[in-house]
Amino acid sequence: MKEKKFKRTLVTSALPYANGGVHIGHLAGVYVPADIYVRYLRLKKQDVVFIGGSDEHGVPITIRAKKEGVTPQDVVDRYHNLIKKSFEDFGISFDVYSRTTSETHHHLASDFFKKLYDDGKLVEQETEQYYDEEAQQFLADRYITGECPHCHYLGAYGDQCEHCGSDLSPLELINPKSAINGSKPVIKKTKNWYLPLNEYQDWLKKWILEGHQEWRPNVYGQCKSWLDLDLQPRAMTRDLNWGIPVPIEGAEGKVLYVWFDAPIGYISNTKELCDADPQRWGSWEKWWKDEDTRLVHFIGKDNIVFHCLIFPTMLKAHGDYILPDNVPANEFLNLEDNKISTSKNWAVWLHEYLVDLPGKQDVLRYVLTANAPETKDNNFTWKDFQERNNSELVAIYGNFVNRALQLTKKYFDGVVPPCGNLLDEDKRALDEFKDVKAKVEALLDVFKFRDAQKEAMNLARIGNKYITECEPWKVWKTDPERVKTVLYISLQLVANLSIAFEPFLPFSSAKLRKMINMDSFDWSQLGNTDLLKSGHQMEEPELLFEKIDDETIDAQLKKLEDTKKANEEASYKAKDIKPVVSYADFEKLDIRVGHIKHCERVKKSDKLLKFIIDDGSGKDRIIASGIAKFYEPEKLIGKDICFIANLAPRKIMGIESQGMILSAENFDGSLSLTTIEHEVKPGSQVL
Repeated sequence: MKEKKFKRTLVTSALPYANGGVHIGHLAGVYVPADIYVRYLRLKKQDVVFIGGSDEHGVPITIRAKKEGVTPQDVVDRYHNLIKKSFEDFGISFDVYSRTTSETHHHLASDFFKKLYDDGKLVEQETEQYYDEEAQQFLADRYITGECPHCHYLGAYGDQCEHCGSDLSPLELINPKSAINGSKPVIKKTKNWYLPLNEYQDWLKKWILEGHQEWRPNVYGQCKSWLDLDLQPRAMTRDLNWGIPVPIEGAEGKVLYVWFDAPIGYISNTKELCDADPQRWGSWEKWWKDEDTRLVHFIGKDNIVFHCLIFPTMLKAHGDYILPDNVPANEFLNLEDNKISTSKNWAVWLHEYLVDLPGKQDVLRYVLTANAPETKDNNFTWKDFQERNNSELVAIYGNFVNRALQLTKKYFDGVVPPCGNLLDEDKRALDEFKDVKAKVEALLDVFKFRDAQKEAMNLARIGNKYITECEPWKVWKTDPERVKTVLYISLQLVANLSIAFEPFLPFSSAKLRKMINMDSFDWSQLGNTDLLKSGHQMEEPELLFEKIDDETIDAQLKKLEDTKKANEEASYKAKDIKPVVSYADFEKLDIRVGHIKHCERVKKSDKLLKFIIDDGSGKDRIIASGIAKFYEPEKLIGKDICFIANLAPRKIMGIESQGMILSAENFDGSLSLTTIEHEVKPGSQVL
């Protein structure tokens, strides 16, 4: 298929929920890659607009508002401002960053829905849903909790069990209750309007599976797995009181589904931008309805279904809009080998990062790009962060720049010297350098930002190698003319670095350009070996990057460790009492006292201890117990403990375990055996 040439590019990034701050997972998954791409297009003087904004509707916001005793508007106002400032602080260069509570958005989203409704593109369905009679409202999935039918975790939500990860529907929960007041909900009929995805399945298959095979494998694969199933109609309205009211008769008390409302935010935010400065941006419809516009969505993998199936179907059903040309979704970034969790505060928050590591925005941008989860989940660790800063940004990039500038200051008072005759080592360095622009460009064009940054860093490696081989500090006394050539070439490489790294490290590139007194630059200049003319006066050189010490990293690790301990304690305190059982059920358990005659570790197991117990029967009883991490086996011999005597035997690691030793679990996960305070004969019953 011949690649279409577009006149302009519209770039959107996922709208973050305005119910919390922004963390490194958001930055790595969506906003840094989007910003790199937009900065690259701007450097190439292409017509591009970068759209962002806060998603301010949906159940998570109402839940936080209820918890804090404030209104949903109070919540979104606070977090919209926090999120916007975080993005500004990290150089995410949106042309507009607006919000879905704006008047423009409410009007446009309502009109969009009304057109689909008037054109008969939506279907009305009556379904049964849980209803809270005390609160007098239908319960969204996150407003229902209960016992997971799979792992029997007692705090599962109506849409997912966060303990075992299973996707659920509210009607699957065992003993459901309202998250508003703890009451037992009833099932009640309600009417909503649905987008019939099933009617667009054949079109989606052709559009994606045949027309967009160039999409990332993870995006294409997830789309295919959905399209291989039978798509079902998806509700576009909800029974809630926070959101955009459904603009039709008979829909009182209902709002637009947040996943109908939110992507329209891309359109309404573009409209706000264009309406504010039409001379610069033109009509918003040019960006959304002109086939010469290329639409690119930057999102995380949890949003693929919405941006590749649901939103395109909405646009197709409406009929006036262009469709996304690419959706370069990233996978997830973990933190210190654990999934990032906002509810558990297991995250590195951007606003906190800049308090602890001021001025180091580019270090984080660099590390997140180097570890970008482009096709699979990846991991952020503070030790890797320190290592990449010290051994790459400082030791390679910063070291080369510092040597070139400091030597020019020392020998030529900061003035670019003239270039003399080129020797073999000069030609070799320039030859290695000549392909960098093409390589970086080719990778950025296909959204391979991690590899593109690596190629940009190769330019610094070339410079470091060149200046080390030429040793101008040694040659100065015997051949100053040679030093002029070496430093001239080195300074050209430095100037090129300021362009090559502009999309990735904007703060450092601006600092470097100030040091070399370079005002004008664009992408077409990358690869030019005469950017700084002979006689050009540079400014005072400074260190471009600085080392990060162990103490700084230890402080971040300590913060995470404190978070982990707080979560463990909170989890312990939050454990619900299990469902009530009858006295007759309890009497079925035969709990007895046993005397430990022998105890040893089980080979090839880190968890198991093998106990030989005197249970008062005259025969030894063998029980395997998973407490090896907390006890030395020889120290348990001679103790009296409690065990369940009538539990069905089962084989564990080749051992037939004849019962269960009772232990108590502490909030930190440690186990403690239940022992007998006074002397009691083996076999005595626990009543």
